[in-house]
Amino acid sequence: MGAEVEPPEELQRGTAALVIAQAIRNDIESGRLAHGRQLPGTRSLAKSWATSVATINRAMGMLAEEGLVVNRARSSRIVHYPAGVAGRQGPRVILVGGYPGSGKTELGRILARQTGWAILDKDTTTRPVVEAALERLGNSPHDRESETYLTVIRPAEYEALMATLAENLQCGASVVVTAPFIRELGDQAWCDRLAATVDSYNGTLQVVWVYCDAITMHTYIRRRGAARDDFKLANWTDYTGGLDFDFAPKVSHVRIDNSAGARPLQEQAKELLSAMAAL
Repeated sequence: MGAEVEPPEELQRGTAALVIAQAIRNDIESGRLAHGRQLPGTRSLAKSWATSVATINRAMGMLAEEGLVVNRARSSRIVHYPAGVAGRQGPRVILVGGYPGSGKTELGRILARQTGWAILDKDTTTRPVVEAALERLGNSPHDRESETYLTVIRPAEYEALMATLAENLQCGASVVVTAPFIRELGDQAWCDRLAATVDSYNGTLQVVWVYCDAITMHTYIRRRGAARDDFKLANWTDYTGGLDFDFAPKVSHVRIDNSAGARPLQEQAKELLSAMAAL
């Protein structure tokens, strides 16, 4: 291998500050750093960038000259990018939960078609990775009942889904998110964190719980013929005996009925969106 070539001295002195300023500028303009957010302190930034305080100060000086950062007392710096929020409505989030086979994904797709918003479905987003991980751990790729799935794989699924939601919020994009969310919506602290996350991006949150009776749910699950449902169908009485059909999320929500004989999901979706538009 040849000898390592040192960059010109003037680049060594100036490039680091330029690169840091550019990276922070990109984070501001892409929404990762929202208008009004306080940046980490100078020493913290210097440590994370593995550089000197002087270099950070030069980078911050560049951003201040551009008006993207405002310096305040005691070295506090605030992101200043009103163009990222002015003149447009904040993102909207419809989070749809329900037991497997309740029709939550169908409702999510209907809502996405009516609004034109992106749909983030847990199974679509994570299933190939989940199945590969389960096989690598020696489990069936269709396992959704084992301790391995429940304690190792499932938390990672939801972490990936919520990170994708957060990224859309950063970009100001409205989304429909679908997953069972049974544990999550039964946890007051989780619900509070979700609401705070959406609010931090000037967003509006609507939680929906899809109800479906056991007979109708059995018909839906049997019809879709997914291998991950084999255990449920083979143990239907025990499975449904463990479900709380009176479950209600620990957050303000709308209940949609998808049982046989209920009004079409299309109609209920339109009513939901009309109510949100009036807020």
